[in-house]
Amino acid sequence: MIAPAAETAASYLPPAGAPVRVRFAPSPTGSLHVGGGRTALFDWLFAHGEARRSGRDGAFLLRIEDTDQNRLVEGATQGIYDALSWFGLTWDEGPDKGGPLGPYTQSERTALYQEHAETLISRGHAYRCFCTPERLERVRQEQQARKEPPGYDRHCRDLDPATVAANRESGLPSVVRFAMPRDGETRVHDLIRGEIVYRNATIDDRVLLKSDGFPTYHLANVVDDHLMAITHILRGDEWIPTAPLHIRLYAAFGWEPPILAHMPLILAPGGGKLSKRHGASAMEEFRANGFIPEALMNYLALLGWSLDGETEIFSKDDLLERFTLGRVSPSPATFDHAKLRWFNQHYINHVLSVGDLALRLVPFLADAGLVPSETGPNHPAFPLLRDASALLKDRLETLADAPDLMGFLLRDELDPYDAALLVPKKADPLATLEALVAVQEALADVDVTDEAATEARLRALAETLGMKAGQLFMPIRVAITGRTQSPGLFETLRVVGPDRVRARLAAAIALLRRHGDESLSAD
Repeated sequence: MIAPAAETAASYLPPAGAPVRVRFAPSPTGSLHVGGGRTALFDWLFAHGEARRSGRDGAFLLRIEDTDQNRLVEGATQGIYDALSWFGLTWDEGPDKGGPLGPYTQSERTALYQEHAETLISRGHAYRCFCTPERLERVRQEQQARKEPPGYDRHCRDLDPATVAANRESGLPSVVRFAMPRDGETRVHDLIRGEIVYRNATIDDRVLLKSDGFPTYHLANVVDDHLMAITHILRGDEWIPTAPLHIRLYAAFGWEPPILAHMPLILAPGGGKLSKRHGASAMEEFRANGFIPEALMNYLALLGWSLDGETEIFSKDDLLERFTLGRVSPSPATFDHAKLRWFNQHYINHVLSVGDLALRLVPFLADAGLVPSETGPNHPAFPLLRDASALLKDRLETLADAPDLMGFLLRDELDPYDAALLVPKKADPLATLEALVAVQEALADVDVTDEAATEARLRALAETLGMKAGQLFMPIRVAITGRTQSPGLFETLRVVGPDRVRARLAAAIALLRRHGDESLSAD
């Protein structure tokens, strides 16, 4: 059981008045994963919510960790900016905004890392390693054969200075490795999990600086977090095994480490890592699939955090007011796409105004050619779009559902449909044709925008024709929508409007007549 934040905040917040600084540091090696989106959200809520409620300034930094040059994806950095902005998160300092402690892109800070690596070497906490990839692979295979844990055998750790100098002078490529203590323990205090103890003998001498002069994550993040005055590091729990190395690096530099909080893992349904084979897993996919950011934010907040175990609906302002790190659980959370769709439908149907919903639908409808891409509140197409949104909002699970559901309302003409759909089960095609002709005549002097008057006229017509109301309403529904299911018939007639109602009834009557003629010809 996690104690309420009111009882624990004093243990992880700096003194009143001292700033809280957190960072989100993604690598531009692909799309931003939803797990990264959750970490960024918790960072942002902590800095702008919990910290500021406690009388401290809070800053949320964005840092781009692009030191793995071989895995960079073109456009990925802009994709990160776009995903976070769409999600509703703003950063106080970052590559595109600047700030007093930049630059905020690691590839622009390589000289700093090289300088700090040399500092570690001079203090005896790091050393140059000249082992070739072939030797390292041979060592790994030998360890596997002996059923030993894989790891560097420290071959170069005790090279004498003369040998190191000679190797460098001859141009041998080298990396810089951290000299992990060979005995004793390293204790890592994790805000979420408590104290974790590691035996130093089990921890490898990891590479800090690669042969190309670029740092690894381990050196770069420690140097940057210190120089950027980061007070709290919120990151995924996949980094827990490397935490003792980072703690040792802080000690080697003589720096106080930030407070660590490793976020709970997000699992796929059935367990395992959440990936594309389980459905959408990248922030940009959720956007493209028609999820609204408020719903995704609400859902992601509950993957690892809860207020009371019962409350589910939280606006962005609610989260800013109530989120605390003290209520983040260490237990993994399972990503449930069906539950996310429920949240999305709730926000569409109960939170967004009809006008707001209509505007958010424009990109999806424009891609389908149903509305102009420039449609806005003052555009001639907007009133119909707003009415269509009001009519169908309770049927939308995502914004991407709109083109299929709304097409019959936004197009002048319906997509082709089978004449057989116009004829109810156990009904006679000729009788259905005659009924639609009667409907056409009955509605000639009725304003279909008046739902009550339209309903009264059609119910009276059904009685005159000796039909049940449902038998009459079904062919009208198909004639107007091209499908057997739709919102309420009289609401639908109102939105479609008098001119299109008349045209579609006439088209349905002509279709039934052609169908009858073709049937007679076939006979």
